[in-house]
Amino acid sequence: MASKRILVVCGAGASSTFVAQRLQRAASVAGLAWQASAGTETSVSAHAADLVLVGPHLADRMDAVRAAAGCPVLHLPDDVFADRDGTRTLALARSALTAEKGTS
Repeated sequence: MASKRILVVCGAGASSTFVAQRLQRAASVAGLAWQASAGTETSVSAHAADLVLVGPHLADRMDAVRAAAGCPVLHLPDDVFADRDGTRTLALARSALTAEKGTS
C-alpha cells in the first residue's frame, strides 16, 4: 500500500496523539510509509489526509468531520486507547483504505 497520511482527531488533540504515535509505530513495523498525526476537528480539511480517524467520544461530530474531510472517515471503537501497540488501529485503517480503493 502506498504512502498514506492519517489524521487522528479527538476533542483537544491529546488522546489522539497517543493513538497516532502507536499507529505510526505499527505502520513502520509493518513496512508502511505512513504518516500519522494528531489533531482536533478544526484540523480536518479537504486534502489534509488520506484517512481521518475520529475518537470514540466524538460520535456526535461524525457528519461534520465527514463534510470537511474529503476522504474516508472512520469512527474509532471505544477501546482504541487499549490498543497499546497500534496493530488493531492499523488493521482498521488498512481496512478503511482498502474499502475506499475498492469503490474508486
